[in-house]
Amino acid sequence: MERQPDRHLDFSADDSILVFDKICKSYQLGEVELKVLREIDLDIKKGDYLAVMGPSGSGKSTLLNLIGCLDRPSHGKYFLGGHDVSKLDDNELSAIRGRHFGFIFQSFNLIAQLNIIENIEVPMFYQGFSEYQSKVRAKDLAELVGLGDRIKHRPTELSGGQQQRVAIARALANDPLIILADEPTGNLDSTSGKEILGILDKLREQGKTVIMITHDEKIANHAQRQIRLLDGQIERQWYNA
Repeated sequence: MERQPDRHLDFSADDSILVFDKICKSYQLGEVELKVLREIDLDIKKGDYLAVMGPSGSGKSTLLNLIGCLDRPSHGKYFLGGHDVSKLDDNELSAIRGRHFGFIFQSFNLIAQLNIIENIEVPMFYQGFSEYQSKVRAKDLAELVGLGDRIKHRPTELSGGQQQRVAIARALANDPLIILADEPTGNLDSTSGKEILGILDKLREQGKTVIMITHDEKIANHAQRQIRLLDGQIERQWYNA
């Protein structure tokens, strides 16, 4: 199925595809306003590989949720593909998530009752792929992450590293432009973690934009660029050598 581009979003230019302009995020807890992010300015170009670091409570997950259109900012503007998406409704944000973002979680979030192929197919079902198209693409993605010989296995029959490979394949199902990875190696041993980082490196080389949350400085050093959050603000940002 050939999917039509979004009416407003344009990712064809070589300049910034994702811009935060004075983004703030607060939550109301009774009579108390909890300020999680404070005037975040962020500029990400196509093909960037960004690692987000910071202590617990610094706003890392909230930042990732806003980038992935899982939440809206309280103040400020979010330009995605040249269009301000900060005020879009739930249906519009859902359509953007499904088309342009792939999510990789620390806990894998696979469906235990489904085998590898079926887990990878899930996002394609919501995007209107035919059964034949989704099966073919899911098999290709399983091969891409090195699990072509395990396609009938269920998550409980796989190691942690293999489950994360399935999660990466599922994140790629709709050929998203931007990969969002929340502690993708957090539940893995060092060998499996290196394998997952190798896959992320290859995705970036293929032109994907990768944004990763991690608490591990060694993991963050794989990225092209790093930002460090503290108390909801960008304390520092730099490019790795």
